[in-house]
Amino acid sequence: MPPSSPAVIAFPAAAVSCAVVREGRLLMVRRRNPPNAGRLALPGGRVEAGEPLAVAAERELLEETGVQGISVGPFTAIDVIDRDEAGRLRFHYVLVVMEMRWSSGEPVAADDALDACWMDLAALRAAREEVCSTALAVACRLLGAGNQR
Repeated sequence: MPPSSPAVIAFPAAAVSCAVVREGRLLMVRRRNPPNAGRLALPGGRVEAGEPLAVAAERELLEETGVQGISVGPFTAIDVIDRDEAGRLRFHYVLVVMEMRWSSGEPVAADDALDACWMDLAALRAAREEVCSTALAVACRLLGAGNQR
């Protein structure tokens, strides 16, 4: 295994993604920064030290989109690992996707988002190359046949 670069923290960082479904559509953002800069993804970000996952998800959702939501609980967990061309670790996030219930607000891009909008599964599949693969997988599970909320 290649050694990590000196500037990289040697352990994974905790992060949350917010899976908010409203009227059969999933809330998506176009990310401003890595990972997935320029691509459609679920809103979210780092968990602060001492912050419960549910609180982090509700905070990140509001900061990034202006939408208020209530955390229902963890939906899935995903490793997001990035290495440079030489195989050195750039970052490793342990991403907990939190299922959330929409409470209020309409999406407005803020913080780390270039754009924020509601998308149904057909629109997400049509934008396939623009959507990060983990977000598309979550969307298929949440919005697939018989799962529309």
